[in-house]
Amino acid sequence: MSAESPFVLAVATVVAVERVSPSFVRVTFSGDELSDFGTPGLVLDQRIKLVFPAPGSSVPRLSAGDDWYSAWLALPDDERGSMRTYSIRRLDIDGEETRLVVDFVLHLAPGSTGPASRWADAAAVGDELLVIGPRRGRAGGGGIEYAPGDARAILLAGDETAAPAIARILEDVDRDTQGVAFIEVPEDADILPIATPPGVEVRWLSRSGDAHGTRLIPAVLDHLGAVAPAVIADVDTDDPLWETPTFSSLGESVASGANHADRYFWIAGESGVVTTLRRHLVKDLGVDRSQVAFMGYWRHGVAMRG
Repeated sequence: MSAESPFVLAVATVVAVERVSPSFVRVTFSGDELSDFGTPGLVLDQRIKLVFPAPGSSVPRLSAGDDWYSAWLALPDDERGSMRTYSIRRLDIDGEETRLVVDFVLHLAPGSTGPASRWADAAAVGDELLVIGPRRGRAGGGGIEYAPGDARAILLAGDETAAPAIARILEDVDRDTQGVAFIEVPEDADILPIATPPGVEVRWLSRSGDAHGTRLIPAVLDHLGAVAPAVIADVDTDDPLWETPTFSSLGESVASGANHADRYFWIAGESGVVTTLRRHLVKDLGVDRSQVAFMGYWRHGVAMRG
């Protein structure tokens, strides 16, 4: 890979596996190829790509410069494996050793599981993955959306797929940050510790077998003084909603400059739930899009490719 690339493609080895709750398994990766990975300091909601090896195959090796994605797509089906997007739960850099920690959500119900959940459920020390993420000290890799500008307070909201990013944001922000975070998880036992700033309240919401969003949507809207909808929005596209102050998957105009509002909103998770909250915040409550990042991490019934 070109030294000028903002990305690192690293074969990473599992060095620790911990089942931290019924729905989360925490996997720690290390390896020589991670020596250039990541930037110490503010990780926030940094997204990375993980390539899981195809059954019976080893991790694919890619060395195609900046166009690594096309090179991956060009691999034969039995060598390509599966790619998924994850957030970094923790990045530990100690001298020459880099340790990457990722929290995997386990979707193991029949018909709901996929290659990432199957891999994480069986992960063992010595297993390998291909990790694609930012090169240390290089700009242009992208993957961080949290950008509150000089907003005086924050509101973070998401389901279990967004929980690792919310936790990392709260552990990276200034200790004088004010606000609230809503995290919906499958059950009470999935509530995990977060080193939260004193001025941020974390409200864990257990679904207890109910559908995604049934706890999160009412809690967020009640906090904002709005009425929760009777049904979750029906998303009419396979592409999840993705809107930030600088990008709109819907093609809407985007803001220029930093957010200067009283409050900044960061909302991620199942796309129908995120879309429902977007409609109420933007259309009903008049929240300006420059104040919000809406991110559909996944969608019911759709297998995400990357």
